[in-house]
Amino acid sequence: MASRRLFLKSVTTASVAAGLAPSWASAAAPPVADSKKWLLKTLKVGMVRVPGTLTDKFKAAKAAGFDGIELSAPGIDIEAAKKARDEAELPIDGTVNGSHWKIHHTDPDPAVRKQALESLKNGIRETSELGGDTILLVPGVGADGEPEVIFKRAVDNIRQALGTAEKYNVKIAIENVWNQMLYDHGGDHKQTAEQYVRFIDAFDSPMVGMQFDIGNHWKYGDMADWIRTLNHRVIKLDAKGFSRANDKFTKIGEGDLDWVSVRAALKEIKFTGWVAAEVGGGDLQRLKEISQNLDDHLVNEPA
Repeated sequence: MASRRLFLKSVTTASVAAGLAPSWASAAAPPVADSKKWLLKTLKVGMVRVPGTLTDKFKAAKAAGFDGIELSAPGIDIEAAKKARDEAELPIDGTVNGSHWKIHHTDPDPAVRKQALESLKNGIRETSELGGDTILLVPGVGADGEPEVIFKRAVDNIRQALGTAEKYNVKIAIENVWNQMLYDHGGDHKQTAEQYVRFIDAFDSPMVGMQFDIGNHWKYGDMADWIRTLNHRVIKLDAKGFSRANDKFTKIGEGDLDWVSVRAALKEIKFTGWVAAEVGGGDLQRLKEISQNLDDHLVNEPA
């Protein structure tokens, strides 16, 4: 499905070769990722802890084996980001909304929800200008009210950004996080993704999907089953490890998360596209380790 192959619309050589110029194409088009891979590796820019300029950080990410990078929006220095992207020849595949943990779409105060909406809209505009096609969003927090109340607040508020998302061809990618919303934070490991399905489907729009974090909810359910349940709603991935035995997050491949079943489920739903590492970063050596961990446990075909 097109939603599962979102990256083909804006950041692949296949689009360029076919003459399907993306909305941001210009005389100096942004670099594109290798469309021959079934998964493209990206990471959050804050994980890149090397000295120097933004360009130096982009070059380090590329040297470590990543196909793209994600920035925080809004508030991006657009010219510096374009310079880094072009000089490093590393696409900016998407962004993360930088205010979603502080300014909630579920806040009881309409004025705060208005701020959250403006942040999202501005982030969408910046993402588009840099050639990205998604903005990751935490939709709210459970502490803001009863489940059905915050569900409606979030849907009603985020829905007001759909026109902007459509105009700029940037999808809103909801992340499953420990926000005590759409799952039972005190519950067991037998939970399902049904509430996330209900939330995404409430928008009834191709501009909203999931940036499904593989590690975030291993504590609460079977991630392969969640992937199958979410199916075409998964438009991008985040990746980290988790240990149920020790109740803590881990490096990718450590802990007891069943990566073999996750990979099989992704193949089953025919997912192709971006997977973003979201773990503790570091210098070039650490970035190479993260890139290799993704290859070993998710990207590469088993021997």
